[in-house]
Amino acid sequence: MFYPSFSPGKDIRQRYHIFPNSLDCDIADSEIRIIGFYPKFAITVNPMESEPKKRWVTYLPIVFSLVLVAGILLGYELTRVGNGGWYSGGRYDKLTDLISYITSEYVDRIDRDALTEGGIYGILSGLDPHSQYITAEEFDEVNAPLTGRFEGIGIEFRMVNDSITVMHTIPGGPSEKAGIMAGDRILTVNDTILTGPGITTQDVMKKLKGPRGTPVKVEVFRKGLTQLLAFSLVRDVIPTYSLDVAYMPEPSTGYIRLGRFSSTTHEELRDAAQKLLDQGMKRLILDLRGNSGGYLQAAIELADEFLADENLIVYTEGFNRPRKYYHATTEGLLEQIPLVVLIDEGSASSSEILAGAIQDNDRGVTIGRRSYGKGLVQEQLDLPDGSAIRLTVARYYTPTGRCIQKPYDRNEGFEDYYAEPYQRYQNGEMEYPDSIPMNDSLRYTTPGGKVVFGGGGIVPDIFVPMEQGEGMDYYYALTRKGLIFRFAFDYTDSHRQELSRFVSFESFDRDFEVDDDLLAKLDSFALRNGITRQGTASGTGDERIRNLLKAYIARDLFNDAGFYPIYNRTDNGFLSALESLGNPD
Repeated sequence: MFYPSFSPGKDIRQRYHIFPNSLDCDIADSEIRIIGFYPKFAITVNPMESEPKKRWVTYLPIVFSLVLVAGILLGYELTRVGNGGWYSGGRYDKLTDLISYITSEYVDRIDRDALTEGGIYGILSGLDPHSQYITAEEFDEVNAPLTGRFEGIGIEFRMVNDSITVMHTIPGGPSEKAGIMAGDRILTVNDTILTGPGITTQDVMKKLKGPRGTPVKVEVFRKGLTQLLAFSLVRDVIPTYSLDVAYMPEPSTGYIRLGRFSSTTHEELRDAAQKLLDQGMKRLILDLRGNSGGYLQAAIELADEFLADENLIVYTEGFNRPRKYYHATTEGLLEQIPLVVLIDEGSASSSEILAGAIQDNDRGVTIGRRSYGKGLVQEQLDLPDGSAIRLTVARYYTPTGRCIQKPYDRNEGFEDYYAEPYQRYQNGEMEYPDSIPMNDSLRYTTPGGKVVFGGGGIVPDIFVPMEQGEGMDYYYALTRKGLIFRFAFDYTDSHRQELSRFVSFESFDRDFEVDDDLLAKLDSFALRNGITRQGTASGTGDERIRNLLKAYIARDLFNDAGFYPIYNRTDNGFLSALESLGNPD
């Protein structure tokens, strides 16, 4: 109670500014009790005391106001309900209450963290096909391709006959420095045996990756030696590259293939393009086939190298995100050079942003097949426990206004969405351009008058079908099961000493041939794995098999710098790009 005094004989209402319509006054005996609006605080005035203390008179309205506001806010923000649940901001947190109820009352012991993660998975899986939850254990593995680096021992490996087989050592990495070689089998890591059935790639990566500066011991089996080799390695930062290869297939034509869009992609492309320009490049083929995307910023930076100032690259928009435009800015390194962009059903997200910007600005020619159709923007929220959520917050739109995202229905689940790439084979889209779904209501026109369509993915200017011809069924059967790839590795692994005479890619390309004897051995390998050749070894399919086998052997010896120059010689998309660049129309 506050007890301000007053002088007897003076008008109490006037002295304390009490008005009938503002406060309720309850007078009893020698006291006046003033009851406020809400909550009701009583103030008692004692008439026996002398002159009231002026400081109470000054602060009373402020005290009333503060207490009133605090009471309202407290009641609104924190209202206790049920067994430990709360209203927050006027919203009942049902999920938290449910998890608490289950963990405290369920018949069996329940792991609260696992239950929470299950709830997160369930929530995100019902939103759209690309919002996802990344556990703390998965975080580094998922983000390494985007950051352009990881920490480990610096090898590329694959599981061959239940053992870790080194495909390549990364130049300058700990494994190369220590003397580990392609073809080595890693049998133990820190005295733990990592061979035999049940060992997965994820198991291996958990053992080999680790913080920079930490030691790791491996034991290696190398063909031709009777004893295992022991290596003591120190993990280091290992760069990962988004640019697969850059070379000159013709005197004035450059070729650059991008595998992903990471934080280092722009720098990699500029460096590679400058080297090609120094070699006399006057036109460029940019290959985005199979590139599933990555950072939006990387796609914008690359488009800026090709587009004139102020050209619109892409814009994004979502229910909670206002429209945001991205324009070309500074003068690009490749603004004046004739350009072809190769895309296919594996080109997604950032690849589609770049291809769409080139197409909609009439900057170059797109060649191939319709791209994947992923036009949803994810934003990553890192959580305190090391996990993360990638939430879709907007959609991508090309400069003409086309939405890249193909349709999906969250109420029906996403099975049809995930199966859509396979449906393209069934409906004939991979072979015939008139099977590509086109919606006239989604017709757009570029500044140059070219008609383009929305509705999902980028439809190329020049369509390149999946190749058909004699022997191609056999070729596709081998590639679907990865048999040419496996046979090439086994051949290289067992002939390393013989193949070591090729000190450069040029000498290998010039002097190595896939002869009839080697092709017959591949046929026998295929037969043992359930694939039988139909007809004679001739025709288009046979040519493709020989070329791909030689390309894979070159990759085992010289990485991608050996693979693509050979593979592209029989690739119809690449050949169409060369033809297009040679045609001024």
